[in-house]
Amino acid sequence: MSMFDLTGRVAIVTGGNGGIGLGIAQGLVAAGAAVVLAGRDAAKGARAARGLGARAAFVRADVTAEAEGAALVAAAEARFGRLDIVVNNAGTTVRKPPELYTLAEWHRVIDTNLTGAFVLCQAAHPAMRRAGGGKIINIASMNAIFGAPHNVPYAASKGGIAAMTRGLATAWAADNIQVNAILPGWIETEMTDGARALLPELHGQVLARTPAGRWGRPQDLAGLAVFLSAPASDFITGTAIPADGGYSVRA
Repeated sequence: MSMFDLTGRVAIVTGGNGGIGLGIAQGLVAAGAAVVLAGRDAAKGARAARGLGARAAFVRADVTAEAEGAALVAAAEARFGRLDIVVNNAGTTVRKPPELYTLAEWHRVIDTNLTGAFVLCQAAHPAMRRAGGGKIINIASMNAIFGAPHNVPYAASKGGIAAMTRGLATAWAADNIQVNAILPGWIETEMTDGARALLPELHGQVLARTPAGRWGRPQDLAGLAVFLSAPASDFITGTAIPADGGYSVRA
């Protein structure tokens, strides 16, 4: 259907060389978009881009460096001629009791997950205005609404992502830019492998609470990302949509 067709659209996906980012990138390419993957691991990124085919490229970028956000947008426009979609997916975490975090650890998580997303949104805004509008998808987390004792900076950053999404949606609606967030539940990624290693009981707890009866996979977020990138969602902005197999609605 044309309302879900992304032919001719150009997307940037940060943290797009693996996990949720790559799953979303695969969905965008399948819907017709060209995709620029961004990340710090050049070899991993190049492999991921090759796997996506001719409408994909990789640009090495550190989202915590302000100048690299602008350079990333410029690279996308230079390669594919425009920018229509940004998926702010790059993220990191440090798991420990909150009283044991150093300030440097706090800043590393906040700077990557929240500040980096804001910087790229700022950099993308003029390019999207030139294109006549755009779609920004910020990857938050169910930790934006649930408490987690070993993940406080991460939860703070993702709560900030949800709030930032609402603010940007109201600020840029007149520019025909829709800004929404996805709240992934427990998805099988390298990051959640670390959580399962720290908390051996976590795997069973997630299965018991999730009505879908399984952990999510990165490709489970692809359809929602395509919807939020496509004309089908032109009247949807400022939302934060769970993709969690029903975890958040289970009593």
